[in-house]
Amino acid sequence: MSLISRRLNNSFYYSIRTISVIKKRKLLQDVDSVNKYDFKTKRNNERIYVWGLAETGALGISKSLALHKQTQCRIIHHPSRLQFGEKYEVLDVAAGYGFSLFATKKTSDNVSLFGTGINTDSQIGYHKHRGITNKPIEIMIYPAPIYLPKLFEDEKLQAIKIAAGRAHSLVLADNGAVFTLGNNVYGQCGREILEDEDYFGSNLIHRLNDDAFEGEKIQNLACGQDHSLFISESGKVYSCGWGADGQTGLSHYKNNFQPTRIEGEIKNEQIVKVSSIGDCVLALNNKGEVFGWGNSEYGQIIQNKETQQINTPIHLDFLKGYGKFIDIAAGGSFCAVLNEAGEVFMWGFGILGFGPVVDQCDTPKQIPPTLFGRNPFNPENRVISINSGLNFMTAINSDNDLFTWGRNKFGCLGLGHEKDQFFPFKALVGAKVERVACGVDHIIALCKLFN
Repeated sequence: MSLISRRLNNSFYYSIRTISVIKKRKLLQDVDSVNKYDFKTKRNNERIYVWGLAETGALGISKSLALHKQTQCRIIHHPSRLQFGEKYEVLDVAAGYGFSLFATKKTSDNVSLFGTGINTDSQIGYHKHRGITNKPIEIMIYPAPIYLPKLFEDEKLQAIKIAAGRAHSLVLADNGAVFTLGNNVYGQCGREILEDEDYFGSNLIHRLNDDAFEGEKIQNLACGQDHSLFISESGKVYSCGWGADGQTGLSHYKNNFQPTRIEGEIKNEQIVKVSSIGDCVLALNNKGEVFGWGNSEYGQIIQNKETQQINTPIHLDFLKGYGKFIDIAAGGSFCAVLNEAGEVFMWGFGILGFGPVVDQCDTPKQIPPTLFGRNPFNPENRVISINSGLNFMTAINSDNDLFTWGRNKFGCLGLGHEKDQFFPFKALVGAKVERVACGVDHIIALCKLFN
């Protein structure tokens, strides 16, 4: 063998040996990395999906303004994962008229409330452009922090319940503090109405006094279009805001800026939930009975067509015989109830889930359970919760599947198109749906991964 051949063979041998040593070292490094990795680290099992009109920024899907302005970001037809939900542990969500709110576990800088979307009335707090312009931001395209005012420097506020109306927001903290922000032209924020008040670019977040609810501690809240509703721990209901259709339930049609207890036929009842997105209100007590007040133009509250407005809560006697109810939903012109057997009943005017021919029901009518997934192979399947947008409905069944139906403007039903849906139809969400928040043109879903 020549000298050149021996040198080539030696070089090849040493190259192979060197590569082998490097691989072993790399394996040792990988083992060290594995040993240092904490397998006990909790995996984020929660997901947030959003869909509908993205143009307003209410979906919070993009951090880039240039990307947001692209045509394909105007409408999201399918449920899409929200990156914000990967970073923060979200406790509650609310969908308003073109904006969204997220209550999260407190961050390192003690923030637990975020907002995105239309902000023309500072309904998601005060935010301004960077640089020399220093102008308020009219539309937020990604959830931004909202700082709640503290009574003292060390006070730690954890937002736990939130609600969103047409242009105002309500926030409940874990210590019982209630905050309001946004438009107050009708007194819906529970403070005095100021003539010609400019809400755009306002940094005012109003904290209601402890005596605003007669010493009662608030445990839940809800927004109608321009009115606010508060439920105390003892089941009393308080309201303020626009009352032209009787939706404040205060026996008059005037606006009211001071939260006032609603009486009528719920005076001696323990109310556990209220529902309102427009100017009609339903209330559910701890015995599974339903009450209502507000607009009744389509027989939502009273079957007498001559009476179109109810300004004091009444018991809905026409629901007797339908079972004990566990959930309620009041849309813009229709209502729905869910009984403990998992059966959904609807009445009023609109797309009610009974097909394209039936657009008005004077009395409650059951939607066939098979449309929500009940069949011979899954006979125990039932609906466990319902929710309403202004012109559409949602229902979650015991398999944590989400069904939507109604007006599908801007693809808000999440079905991949913009055609109206006349029967409940399953939306393809890539996780188990636990709760949804419905606006007028978008939906937010709180979900968990499949086991």
